[in-house]
Amino acid sequence: MVSLAISTISGIGLWSVVVVMPLIQAEFGVDRADASLPYTATMLGFAVGAIFMGRLSDRKGIVLPLSIGAVSLGLGYIAVSSAQNLWQFTLAQGILIGMTGCSVTFGPLVADVSHWFTRNRGIAVGICASGNYLAGAIWPPLIQYLSQDWGWRDALLSTGLFCAVAMLLLSLALRRRSPVGHADTIAHAATKPVTHVNISPNALQALLAFAAVCCCVAMSMPQVHIVAYCSDLGYGVARGAEMLSVMLAFGVISRLASGWIADHIGGVRTLLLGSALQTLTLIFYLPFDGLTSLYVVSALFGLSQGGIVPAYAIIVREYFPAQQAGARIGLIITTSIVGMALGGWLSGAIFDWTGSYHIAFLNGIAWNLVNVAIALWLLWQPRRARLAPA
Repeated sequence: MVSLAISTISGIGLWSVVVVMPLIQAEFGVDRADASLPYTATMLGFAVGAIFMGRLSDRKGIVLPLSIGAVSLGLGYIAVSSAQNLWQFTLAQGILIGMTGCSVTFGPLVADVSHWFTRNRGIAVGICASGNYLAGAIWPPLIQYLSQDWGWRDALLSTGLFCAVAMLLLSLALRRRSPVGHADTIAHAATKPVTHVNISPNALQALLAFAAVCCCVAMSMPQVHIVAYCSDLGYGVARGAEMLSVMLAFGVISRLASGWIADHIGGVRTLLLGSALQTLTLIFYLPFDGLTSLYVVSALFGLSQGGIVPAYAIIVREYFPAQQAGARIGLIITTSIVGMALGGWLSGAIFDWTGSYHIAFLNGIAWNLVNVAIALWLLWQPRRARLAPA
């Protein structure tokens, strides 16, 4: 539960920039694609940070990376609240908030939690990963409300500093090293059976990484642009923030349910189920743009896609040795975030080119179908258990 709380608190770094995107666009006088750059920088920084923080947590435990992240998050919100132009804002978001701030609280933290469970690992991972979406349910309406009363600069500064202090204090409760970090269990973990397919481990890692890019390019369209989309339709920024909150609240339900499903049918089948449903709900955005229907479709989208990224963590634990979990999960989380960053920018660019989000939704559907194909291919491969190399 402490890991869930930390993930929820630090998740402000991923969602605050989505809420203030229209305000940033207006204040700095830029177009929609440029206004999307701080989000893209945050995701790219988050992606790079997940690799290094994952490796650091494999070697030193989770507390040191969490402490670094808390301090960096506080410094990041001091920087963004005083930014005088878009590039200052973008750099602070990318480096301090994304890369060294909140990157530790998804992939590395999920990997650390996975070491403590053999049975019910899927639901444990789902609970921890839900913090990312709980943050998306909690922070957008709050940031929107504070921005209206205080202005976006004071809103980001105050909430960001609160989150940094809370994250630092909560990390002290995780001082005990995970079992895989102990020498007497590393030898045992090295002989634990894992699932094996007829491709090399690095090729499998690359395939999973590309699959993560594809699903997250699709996922980013509603998540990143729903606030701006509602504003363009005339429903207002506040309605868009509420819709994002609804989407991510239902994403929490999806992550918990998908964790339970993964415990029963495995990670690959869970990935395939979530990806297929995400494709279907993206299609629903095309004909339905009324206010009520958008709330409904956004809720369905949250239910469909919430369990996709955590499924990769389960797949890694099924196909790779435990002592590689932090680095390998971190790498896949990195590529998923690259997909979010690419999709966030690409959707904004498509809007600028076409004047609407219709083609952007079709673009997301196409990328998601590639992810479905990869999951189907992996599911059809002959599999067997083997002993993981030390």
